Amino acid sequence: MRVAILILIFPLLSAIPNEPASADPFPDETVAVVLNRNLEMVSVKGGCYKMGSDGAQSAQDEKPAHEVCVKDFLISTYLVTQAQWISVMGKNPSAHMDCGEACPVENVSWNDVQEFIRRLNERTKKLYRLPTEAEWEYAARSGGKDEKWSGTSNEKELGDYAWYLNNAKYVSHPVGKKKPNGLGLYDMTGNVWEWVSDWYADDYYAKSPKDDPQGPASGRTRVLRGGYWGDTGVFARVTRRISLTPDVKAPGYGFRVALSPT
Repeated sequence: MRVAILILIFPLLSAIPNEPASADPFPDETVAVVLNRNLEMVSVKGGCYKMGSDGAQSAQDEKPAHEVCVKDFLISTYLVTQAQWISVMGKNPSAHMDCGEACPVENVSWNDVQEFIRRLNERTKKLYRLPTEAEWEYAARSGGKDEKWSGTSNEKELGDYAWYLNNAKYVSHPVGKKKPNGLGLYDMTGNVWEWVSDWYADDYYAKSPKDDPQGPASGRTRVLRGGYWGDTGVFARVTRRISLTPDVKAPGYGFRVALSPT
């Protein structure tokens, strides 16, 4: 699969402040984002794959494994960082601030993320969004491959790709320090859970459309994927789903952004 890495660079007019954190007065057409002041995106060629799992360790809401096709999309190489959040929102909500601004922002709700994206789009004149659950899993599995974790199916290699219970010491870690998966994406397994756009339904897979599923039309909770620093290998598997109400925030809940091709 051909994967192109696009680097979208927005000029920084002033350095991100240290203490106290405050929003920088960027004009509408510019914004400082992500690691090293860049927003790095991976261009993912769409395709079809078996979403979910019928395995013995799989929860009922991961079943049945079903064919899904996604269109081309872009997804951020890294989790959104604390530095990026401060640049756009003006404050750092993270519980693990001591980890540093190159660490993923966490302790943010789905609703908080929507406000971040709204402000980011206003400033960049782009249409950033959360990935759909189907896009997320396709990207995490290196383009829909049969991977148990993002980048590998060998549990002996999991520590090379992910911050999880065995190596994370119950805290977040700077993004991009582990190996990327086959698409060049980092931390798709572990480090922090990732909000996606979909409403949650435990029986959605049984009735999901094949082409570009968007999740249920409504619901009470939103989906998170990918696991976090407190998960065992079994619970960090790439098909695992959890859901929370959109206003819930806690350490270990973060996100990455997506774009549709123009």
